[in-house]
Amino acid sequence: MTAVSGSAFVIPGGAADPAAPSGGNVYDRRTLEELARAGPPVRQVPVDGEWPDPDAAGRARLAAALADLPDGAPVLVDGLVACGVPDIVVPAAARLRLAVLVHLPLADETGTPPGRASALERGEGTVLRAADLVVATSGHAAQDLARRHGLDPARVHTVEPGSDPAPVAPGTDGSSRLVCVASVTPRKGHDVLVEALAANRGRRWECVCAGPEPADSAFPRQVRRRLGEHGLTGRVRFTGPLERPALDRVYAGADLVLLPSRAETFGMAVAEALARGIPVVASTAGALPATVGRPGDGRAPGLLVPPDDAPALAAAIRRWLEDAALREELRAAARTRRAELRTWQSAARDMAAVLERLAAVGRRPEGAR
Repeated sequence: MTAVSGSAFVIPGGAADPAAPSGGNVYDRRTLEELARAGPPVRQVPVDGEWPDPDAAGRARLAAALADLPDGAPVLVDGLVACGVPDIVVPAAARLRLAVLVHLPLADETGTPPGRASALERGEGTVLRAADLVVATSGHAAQDLARRHGLDPARVHTVEPGSDPAPVAPGTDGSSRLVCVASVTPRKGHDVLVEALAANRGRRWECVCAGPEPADSAFPRQVRRRLGEHGLTGRVRFTGPLERPALDRVYAGADLVLLPSRAETFGMAVAEALARGIPVVASTAGALPATVGRPGDGRAPGLLVPPDDAPALAAAIRRWLEDAALREELRAAARTRRAELRTWQSAARDMAAVLERLAAVGRRPEGAR
C-alpha cells in the first residue's frame, strides 16, 4: 500500500482530536494513521467549523484551505465538511481532483427539520455530482448515494471501516451489563432504548451509555426525563465522551452491546463489540445487518430488530436476559465473527487505492459533473 504523494485529506477540526470520539472522527484519524505508516503521509488538513452549518469564519477557513492546495492535487474531503457548502466546494472541484467521503448523508440525521433536510439533500447532491469520486463506508451506503443523487455507480467506492484487535471482553456476570456506545442523538435511538429497558424493569440489568451529548440539543434531557418517569435513573449511567483507555474499560465490562439506531451507514460500535467477542442487539437500519454479519445461517453473533420499535427491542433484551443457552450461542458466534473482521490496515489499503485512482482521473468537462 502506498498513498499517492501530494494527496490531502480535509477533515473537521475536531477529527484530529482523540477526545472527539465520534465514529466519523475515529474513521478519519485511523485512516490517516495507517496511510502514514505505509508510505508518504497524506497531508492532513483540519478545518474548524460547526459543520455542516459553518459560520462565516468557518466558511472562510475552508475556502482558504482549498485555495492553498495546488491545481490537480488529489484531495479527499470529509462529507461533513464538504456537503453543506456547495458554493465553496464546487468551484474548488473544477481545479482539484476531488473525492468526497460520506459517513452519513446529511439529510439522514434524525430530527433535522424537513425544510433543512431538503436543503442539505440538494447541496449534498450538488457536491457529490461535482466530485470526481465518492467514498461510502459500506456497500449499502454506496448504493444509496448513487440512487438518491443520480451518481454513476462506477464513481462511488466503498471503504468500510476497520477495527483494532482487542482481547476478548470478560464481561461482568455474563448477562446483566448492557452497554450502548453512541452519541446521545435521536438517530442513535436512546429514546427507544429507554422504553425497551422500562419493559424489562423487573429483570436484573444495568446499562452504561457512553458517548457525547450535544449541548445544543434537548434530546439528552428528554431521555433522562423518561428514565426518571420510569424509575430507572439509578440503573442507567451516562459517561459522556470517552477516550480510548476509558472506552476500552467500558467494553471490557460489557455482556451485551446495544445499538438501536434509526439510520446507520456501517455501525462502528458493533464492529468494536464483535472485535472483543461481545454479542450485540442492533436495529436493521441501513448497513447494520451486514456489519453484524452471518444473517440467517444460525450463527449470527447478535439479534436484529426493526428500527424505532421499542417492543421488539424489549423482547430481544428479554430473550438475552432469560435464555442462558441463547447467550452462550451468541457469545460463541461473536468470537467466531471476531476473527473475520477487517483491520484498519485493510481499510487504509482500500483508501490508498481510491487515492491512486483519483490521481489518475482526467479532468471531466463541467457539464459531465
